[in-house]
Amino acid sequence: MTIIKDVDDADRMLRPYSGMTDGQLKRGEGFRRDNPQGMFIGESARVIERALDAGVRPLSLLVDEHWYEHDRETVERIERADPDTPVFLVSPERFSNITGYQVVRGALACFERPVPLSVDEALHGARRIVVLEDVTNYANMGAIFRSAAALGWDAVLVSPSCHDPYYRRCARVSMGAVFQVPWARLEGDARWAPEWMPRLHEAGFSCAALALRDRSVDLRHPALKSADKLAMVLGTEGDGLRDSTIEACDWVVRIPMAHGVDSLNVAACAAIALWELA
Repeated sequence: MTIIKDVDDADRMLRPYSGMTDGQLKRGEGFRRDNPQGMFIGESARVIERALDAGVRPLSLLVDEHWYEHDRETVERIERADPDTPVFLVSPERFSNITGYQVVRGALACFERPVPLSVDEALHGARRIVVLEDVTNYANMGAIFRSAAALGWDAVLVSPSCHDPYYRRCARVSMGAVFQVPWARLEGDARWAPEWMPRLHEAGFSCAALALRDRSVDLRHPALKSADKLAMVLGTEGDGLRDSTIEACDWVVRIPMAHGVDSLNVAACAAIALWELA
């Protein structure tokens, strides 16, 4: 195991933990690698473990020495995956200086990004999928991935304008579920539905948009539950789904509500819909 204690805060190998945005990590700015996909940061032992379970390659580990015993199993697993992976062991003060974190939740790991799945690869063998349009809140996206994993959904597709599921906060909120559920990005124009909805239909999926419309049916409609292959389409906070997306779907679905409440947070909607239609 390569444990490094005497490291300068300005060391190039520490830049991913402090001096790079998620976008810069994705582009791998300033780092030479065999893999052109870039990097991402995994935060907390659960996220790191699930990334390792998925076969993602670690590049380094940053550990607060006060958390070393707590995270020892994670450190030892990183060593088994690649004995040459550097483990930076630092004091709580230096950890805070490097990361900017005032509250420490455990180790951080820098990973090499996996080669992204194609849509066909993500859909292989799938019968229940989630399609996200323009979800740009990390916490919402992470929570949706966690619900998809917990409730047995097979894959997630994200529109061109969605945030990246591997971004640090999203992966943390998902509790590592972004490494458990196959996902792919729908490449192309932000108005993805005219191109991709016919492809989902060709693959045998009935598509249900969660939206408030006059023609909306109750989420408990028996035809939804009995669909052999179903794609649940969810939109961003506030604006919801585009009209063109709703029109391209086979069903428009609503969650029955009381007390004049007309909508819920998209992550809450997802959890309810995915449970009902699993």
